[in-house]
Amino acid sequence: MSISATLVKELREKTNAGMMDCKKALEATSGDFNAAVEWLRVKGLGAAAKKADRIAAEGTVFAQVVGNTGIVVEINSETDFVARNDGFRALVADVAEHLVKTTATGDVLEHAYSKDPSKKLADLFTEATATIGEKIVLRRSEKYTAAANTLIHTYIHGEGKIGVLIEVAASKPEAVANPALKTFAQDVSLHIAAMNPMAISSDQIPAEVVSKEKEILTAKNLESGKKPEMIEKIVEGQIRKFLAENCLMDQAFVKNPDMKVSDLAKTVGKEIGADVTIKRFVRYELGAGIEKKSNDFAAEVAAQMKGH
Repeated sequence: MSISATLVKELREKTNAGMMDCKKALEATSGDFNAAVEWLRVKGLGAAAKKADRIAAEGTVFAQVVGNTGIVVEINSETDFVARNDGFRALVADVAEHLVKTTATGDVLEHAYSKDPSKKLADLFTEATATIGEKIVLRRSEKYTAAANTLIHTYIHGEGKIGVLIEVAASKPEAVANPALKTFAQDVSLHIAAMNPMAISSDQIPAEVVSKEKEILTAKNLESGKKPEMIEKIVEGQIRKFLAENCLMDQAFVKNPDMKVSDLAKTVGKEIGADVTIKRFVRYELGAGIEKKSNDFAAEVAAQMKGH
């Protein structure tokens, strides 16, 4: 029986066990997912399995630049209390150091750990989950390496709540060393953290996002009683506004709303004597998109008091 890669991935996400162990578990149980979870637990490979149904939406976003390489990583725990734990912070530092150093590609968790190649990076999370007593997961990571004419910069906002990784370029390589370019990268990173743009420019926003927005706006205008023959023109204007609000270069610069980010790039370009462009960026917001369980703490305490 052939086991699908998707099933292996799902099992690993649920149990935190290694990829090959998950594959073995599914083969041994003929693809029965729940039986495979039990198989891993019996073998002692799913130490994290008991904690797997918990939601890890706290933790930290960490970013750093070492030499010409920058990384941003989100590591989740179940509570913000654990995110302040020394063991958790040490894990974050170890993972960040590995990501900066490694030349391995593909699934990050399957990398041989740079400090101890007998381990996979996934093993660090299994161990941390067992030691700390909470589900600890590497949710996502990104790595940029600078070219001759680019600068990599990172920014962390609110003690690990938001992280930004950016690559900015100058048309003349010698202009990269100009402190004004670093200031520009910092200012734009701060802007990205605050304004959460979807893309650098409108041509990078996926066509399906724009058509979905058109659909919603058309329905809204019809609902509000606008004349059908006028709607197309109204929606066109609204889409222009939507793109301007969501594209980095068209957004009003957060530190000076009288200018756009594109104007700031031109101003800095004049100052350093080279064309300045933003090549790429990534913005991680802690726990974004993870469904959190809302615990009613007062009700919990009351229930405990009744039990005594």
